[in-house]
Amino acid sequence: MDDLARDGVFAGYAPGDFFCELFGSPARPADYAATIRTRLNALTIEDLQQRAAAAERELFNLGITFTLYSGATSIDRILPFDVIPRVLSPADWATIESGVVQRITALNLFLHDIYHDRKILKDGIVPAGLVLQNPNYRPQMEGVDVPFGTYIHICGTDIVRNEAGEFRVLEDNGRTPSGVSYVLENRRMMLRAFPDLTAGLDLKSVSDYGPRLEEALQQVAPGGDGDAQVVLLSPGVYNSAYFEHVFLAREMGVPLVEGRDLFVDEHDCVYMKTTAGPSRVDVIYRRLNDDFLDPEAFKPESMLGVPGLLRACRAGKLALANAIGTGAADDKAVYAYVPRIIKYYLDQEPILQNVKTHICREPEGLAYTLDHLEELVVKPVNEAGGYGVVVGPHASKAELAALRETVAADPATYISQPVVKLSVCPTLVGDRVEPRHVDLRPFAVTGRSTWVLPGGLTRVALPRGSLIVNSSQGGGSKDTWVLG
Repeated sequence: MDDLARDGVFAGYAPGDFFCELFGSPARPADYAATIRTRLNALTIEDLQQRAAAAERELFNLGITFTLYSGATSIDRILPFDVIPRVLSPADWATIESGVVQRITALNLFLHDIYHDRKILKDGIVPAGLVLQNPNYRPQMEGVDVPFGTYIHICGTDIVRNEAGEFRVLEDNGRTPSGVSYVLENRRMMLRAFPDLTAGLDLKSVSDYGPRLEEALQQVAPGGDGDAQVVLLSPGVYNSAYFEHVFLAREMGVPLVEGRDLFVDEHDCVYMKTTAGPSRVDVIYRRLNDDFLDPEAFKPESMLGVPGLLRACRAGKLALANAIGTGAADDKAVYAYVPRIIKYYLDQEPILQNVKTHICREPEGLAYTLDHLEELVVKPVNEAGGYGVVVGPHASKAELAALRETVAADPATYISQPVVKLSVCPTLVGDRVEPRHVDLRPFAVTGRSTWVLPGGLTRVALPRGSLIVNSSQGGGSKDTWVLG
């Protein structure tokens, strides 16, 4: 820790044994962030507070909210925004970017294989039951070819950094990942609120995400001639991420639609209802899960989807992003096998390693988990948003006893992992700057090839000592700066 930690806004700041994203560690000092630290330290706490308050007012006025569901109630709130950025060096970013591209390449090959020849299952690299009995495996996609073998067009890979400063993948989000709107708005907010902090810095831009995404979707359209009609399909205004749906449709310059706005004709072509009559649709960026997408193929009672979308995909007349059935690879149990999947398809070692994972459906993994509950993080494999996660060292004896019974009764639905000492970042808390744990969700877009948005969503666990960064569990976000 350098002298800045002893005065100014960093007075009393003490990250302890955790790797700090702004200062580094004694073994790996973050020299690349020295200019940013100096500029931050030239400000006062009162100045930080005033700019933070102005930023939060602007976020609320712009309608940049998500819906927090609790029991029978729902509350619209902004995602808390911290004004002290998280900084990544060029070397850090090179590792993350190449690791994410490698991972998505392997997962797309895996998805093509399991819906076609199933070689990886026949060779015993991944247990067949883990895939074929997965509730997110869709037999309806068997034998269906997708352009360029791209099933996961938009992916959010959750990455953490341990106390040694090493990056580890926590999970893959390859169904309908959310949060990229906050990445773009956080940057715009910081450029407005902190021109003195950003002036002259070589920061990689995030502003071209919308055009990049639209270009990738054009590439996978039937025909791929660059003149396809793309739409964004939303469940509607009551969805917790509706703001993001509106935001992304605007960024891409495409219509935002709901299921009632679309129909499939007798020739398996998809049309959008417009005031000028039906208009052909070639690509749908869907923000609802498989179960609700097509009442003809999945849940008949769904009022959110469009009857016949699966028929249109199978007929090659529609591209869906992400493809139906990607959930078979977006699973916390399958996640444990991703290093083997990378080796199998690419004959490479993973650039980004997994966090060590114990699979409770396997006898050895179950026994270890039950014997070490108080030391482990236990996660349900099909939940998202941090729901159902139990952090053993923070749980009471009663919670651990209940968890033991639950896991033993249905082990196939759980995994466990050691507690990772997540890196921290200086965070404005009241009238002090304190360390708070963070993770990172880089967003990757894949058409013919994969492009990764520089930086990503840094989520921050705001309660002191908390390791749960999810917005649904009280987390906030920071701007992520990748230095050029």
